[in-house]
Amino acid sequence: MTRNTIKQALSNLEQIPSLLYLIKWFCICLLLGAVAGSVSAFFLFSLEWATQWRESHLWIIALLPIGGFIIGLSYHLYGNSVVKGNNLLLEEFHSPKKIIPFKMAPLVLFGTVVTHLFGGSAGREGTAVQIGGAIADRFTSVFNLSRRDRRIILIAGISAGFASVFGTPLAGGIFSLEVLILGRIRLDAIVPSFLAAILANYFCELWNVSHTHYHIDQVAEMNPINLLWALLAGIIFGLVAMLFSKSTHFWSNLFSRYIKYPPLRPFIGGIVLAICIYVIGTTKYIGLGVPTIEAAFNTSMNSYDFLAKLLFTSFTLGAGFKGGEVTPLFYIGATLGNVLIWCIPLPMGLLAGMGFVAVFAGATNTPLACTVMGIELFGIEAGVFIAIACATAYLFSGHSGVYSSQIIGSPKNTNYLREKGLHLSEIKNKRHPK
Repeated sequence: MTRNTIKQALSNLEQIPSLLYLIKWFCICLLLGAVAGSVSAFFLFSLEWATQWRESHLWIIALLPIGGFIIGLSYHLYGNSVVKGNNLLLEEFHSPKKIIPFKMAPLVLFGTVVTHLFGGSAGREGTAVQIGGAIADRFTSVFNLSRRDRRIILIAGISAGFASVFGTPLAGGIFSLEVLILGRIRLDAIVPSFLAAILANYFCELWNVSHTHYHIDQVAEMNPINLLWALLAGIIFGLVAMLFSKSTHFWSNLFSRYIKYPPLRPFIGGIVLAICIYVIGTTKYIGLGVPTIEAAFNTSMNSYDFLAKLLFTSFTLGAGFKGGEVTPLFYIGATLGNVLIWCIPLPMGLLAGMGFVAVFAGATNTPLACTVMGIELFGIEAGVFIAIACATAYLFSGHSGVYSSQIIGSPKNTNYLREKGLHLSEIKNKRHPK
């Protein structure tokens, strides 16, 4: 065989450019993972400090309006271009216009820590995703990436932020592929997405960050009767997910309509929240609420806990405070699942675990990522129940979601909606029944 023949044979091998592609993205994701994972570690340490300081100095909750005004003013003066948060990442992916300003990362990190320090009810996923996306987009110019590669690195940034803040690299890798377009998965970015998620989680854990661990004590047998109960639970989880999404958008629209000066929105919202916290006499429904989530797997909860957290979180975010939705969705789902034991004969821990991920699946329209997250967190034994709950919740949450810039790639129910390419915010009056 001549040298030219060998060269010709090698040039016809698809695996050679695939190898170069893998090396390229491994190097990029290694750097992205190191930076995003380290920033996530700092963010998690900051949230832990803010939570502990607040719980030791409860008087600071009275200053929640001041904290809200600080957040609102900082975004009004410096963050108008990034105030859309996660929706900005989705918009830049679908219609690239300009590099995401790096100030998104410090602004949302600062705003989220202030929200938790003063007693707002919010999560951390949105912050981590925005930090990951803002960092990732810096690499677009550093590595002179093409338009196609820029979309891939945005996906990698989202997965890096999500995976490192929750300690779930598999779910993080799938979440960024699934969240961009409702009903579609971007498999062209699967390798960078998983690389970024795994590496970011690794570097985050190098800083001795501890992620919360959950356990389901008992899993029921999967039989036709229990399958029907799981479907019923999934329907309920989906309806509550839809309620959360619509509540958040309702409060946001209400504040925007009647309070024209943006810094006053979280200020006034902070007054309402501080009064409500004082009246109910507990801090159970503010912050992340991780202790309540843990208790929901083995201790009976109040029937209204999930609804109280839903109202506190949707109002907090709608008023303009910063943070994510996911951990509060875990709280809502776990406490809702806990009380469903009154009418659904499945183990308490199993129902709490199903709700934990299913309400999240319905609100973010990511049933596959949430199924994998449930398996990562609770083990494969509960996997079938988790999958049924997430899929059913996804269907019954309707064409709604916390990310209004999600584009519908494949309608959930073609008996209700057939049109594609719409943003979730555009589907009103678009019903097309058969």
